[in-house]
Parts: sequence; C-alpha cells; structure tokens
Amino acid sequence: MAKAFKFELVSPERLLLTEDVVEVVIPATEGEMTVMADHAPTMTTIKPGVVTAVTAAGDREEFVVFGGFADILPDGCRLLAESATRVAELDREDLTRRIEAARAEAEGAVDHETRSKAEEFLGQLTTLEGAILPA
Repeated sequence: MAKAFKFELVSPERLLLTEDVVEVVIPATEGEMTVMADHAPTMTTIKPGVVTAVTAAGDREEFVVFGGFADILPDGCRLLAESATRVAELDREDLTRRIEAARAEAEGAVDHETRSKAEEFLGQLTTLEGAILPA
C-alpha cells in the first residue's frame, strides 16, 4: 500500500478538504502533476481544472479549482485555491459567467500581453467546461 501524507485544499471561503491521502493530481500551470508521499519540495501555480485526491481509505475526492498555488513537501501538500468547489456541486451558470467574463476581458484588452493572458484563461475555462460538464 502507498504511503499516506497530509493534503489540504483551501479556498478563501472555506477549508474544502484536510485528509490523509496517497495521491493527489493537480492542474499545475506547466501540466498536470501527481503528488505522492516523499515528493520533492515544490511550489507551483495552479490553472483552472480538476484536483483529484485519493484518500488513505481509498475514496476518490474531486474538486474544481479556478487558479491558485500549491506548496508540496515530502510529508504534505497544501493547495491554496483562488476559488474551488466539489465537482458534484459545480454550478453550470457560475462557470458560464466566468467564461463570459474572461471572453469580455480578452475582447476588451488594450495590449497584447493582457489579451494573451485573458485568452489563455478563457481557453483553460472552456477546456474545463468540456471536461466536467455533459453537453
């Protein structure tokens, strides 16, 4: 059996999960990462996506995050999300509002850098929408 470590998922609104887990998959900015016990110390930014945690008891917990960062140590991982919710509790209208706001920001951008960042965020949100919400 895999070695367990402490995982915390925190949003500004609440502590979503604090649990002993054997694996956490996070949507890091540079690509999806799987974190396990004894992971090398790492800090990474998080893009919109799904965080999947496998508890020591074998349960699978899934959360949608909308950015943030993760602090990974050999004995634990703390993910501080800009906003997060359980996948099962995701509000389709909220996600649609976020996509429309990102689209408006991209269209109203006054310089290339701002437009590029807004378009990247919009792409991440639409990919997330397609991955977790049925058509």
